[in-house]
Amino acid sequence: MYAVIPDAEQKQIVLVQAPNGAWFLPGGEIEAGENHQEALKRELIEELGFTAEIGTYYGQADEYFYSRHRDTYYYNPAYLYEATSFKEVQKPLEDFNHIAWFPIDEAIENLKRGSHKWAIESWKKQHKID
Repeated sequence: MYAVIPDAEQKQIVLVQAPNGAWFLPGGEIEAGENHQEALKRELIEELGFTAEIGTYYGQADEYFYSRHRDTYYYNPAYLYEATSFKEVQKPLEDFNHIAWFPIDEAIENLKRGSHKWAIESWKKQHKID
């Protein structure tokens, strides 16, 4: 579960930087018993300290990647959504990530995963943003 979260003016996107330096859309894995919405809302509290309204579902993007620091191959089905509104309600529960807002095209450039880039491009297309 991952979310494209724009600022109110739709000029910037929030990203999360993992301890390894890679940038990602906010989100993560589904835990036992959760549906997509529940998992994404939990992840946004953990990573950002945000509550959010979940909007458009852009789709599922399956990726396979290798983690050098874990010496493991992974299959990652990414379910990609838009957050239509958000509110910062607390400090993030995960204090090891770095959070930053980027202009839209810079956010796309910074992202590690192609599926996350695709989600922002889909969001731009839906909202008719050049």
